[in-house]
Amino acid sequence: MKKISLLLLTVLSIIACSQKETNLKVSGNIKGLKKGTLYLQMIEDTSLVNVDSLTINGDSNFLLQANIDSPQMMYLYLNKVDNSEFDDRLDFFADEGETKINTSLEKFESDAKITGSKNQEKLVEYRKMMSRFNDSNLDIIKENFEAQKAEDEEKLIELDNRYERLLKRKYLYTVNFALNNKNLELAPYLALSEVFDANIKYLDTIYNSLEKDVQKSKYGKQLKRFLKERRKEEKLEEKIEADNEENNS
Repeated sequence: MKKISLLLLTVLSIIACSQKETNLKVSGNIKGLKKGTLYLQMIEDTSLVNVDSLTINGDSNFLLQANIDSPQMMYLYLNKVDNSEFDDRLDFFADEGETKINTSLEKFESDAKITGSKNQEKLVEYRKMMSRFNDSNLDIIKENFEAQKAEDEEKLIELDNRYERLLKRKYLYTVNFALNNKNLELAPYLALSEVFDANIKYLDTIYNSLEKDVQKSKYGKQLKRFLKERRKEEKLEEKIEADNEENNS
């Protein structure tokens, strides 16, 4: 009897260990999808890795799961088997709990409606404004092309100035957006992905404004390391410039 009990405990222990711990569920529906494979992906050590997958065969509803240590950008990748020329991938800001993604096969990325974390909600808000900046940038590119054809140097100079102003506005908007959302992991993510080449004082301001738990998050730690490297690079550049000036004097 003792041997049977011990064997049962061992089997139960093996089953428990084999079950994957999860704190994130990604569910939804892809209208029009009959066959294909869905992958839930994340970045690990600069590489995109699959953390869960599901083969779709008739039922377009899906549920994928993962275990994340910190709120972060994740990706839903669809590998189609419908002879389509392109596969699709969309990104979202994941947090513990459940994220819902409803979209269509035809317009996998543009039709996506994603609900879940506060980070995702703010990411959507940020990208709406970025689309306006991108539209303005496309207008400048179009006018620049026409000015080049017309060899209108005065117009080209004006467009260069407009582009610089637009770029500055875009950077300042991103910095202010991050500062206004210092309680969210989205803030250091935007600093790293959108304004990493901005003046280091802006990045310092963003990092120092972050709430303590955000500073300890995945992107908070990455921003801290990035700032450390930027300071090293700037000190090295200053030293090289100083040495050049000394040699030329």
